[in-house]
Amino acid sequence: MIGKSWYLLTSGTPEDYNTMTASWGAMGEIWGAPSFHCVVRTNRYTLQYLDRNELFSACFFDPGYKPALQFCGTHSGRDCDKAKQTGLRPVLLDGTTAFAQARRVLICRKRYTAMMQPEGFIEPETYERWYGTDPMHREFVGEVLAYYEKLH
Repeated sequence: MIGKSWYLLTSGTPEDYNTMTASWGAMGEIWGAPSFHCVVRTNRYTLQYLDRNELFSACFFDPGYKPALQFCGTHSGRDCDKAKQTGLRPVLLDGTTAFAQARRVLICRKRYTAMMQPEGFIEPETYERWYGTDPMHREFVGEVLAYYEKLH
């Protein structure tokens, strides 16, 4: 679900939220709980919502939604209503915003956040490739509180 497939990372309420398309992340277990790890560049509008809210969602879609996710990844919520432009329907799910059309949804509670640091890269070429001209990422680790899947 991560990497080749994109997902929407979202935080806030349906009345005040932002979402962004992401393709990097990891799932596993840490600190005794199922966890979802994601990264957000510091220039992304969604970062403000992740910073001020305890919960976030990761919504995964069927391949037919790729154009909507492409739009959400190339336009800022500062400048447009992504849901209106794409036809995605934000819904309140367990205290945060998710999307009605999602095939799979993770509801997560933030447990950890930290800025990535240039000196943490063992291979300088990795830093140069991904951050030479782009802002750094902030890491988030969320405990997976709920998982939903449409069975159709």
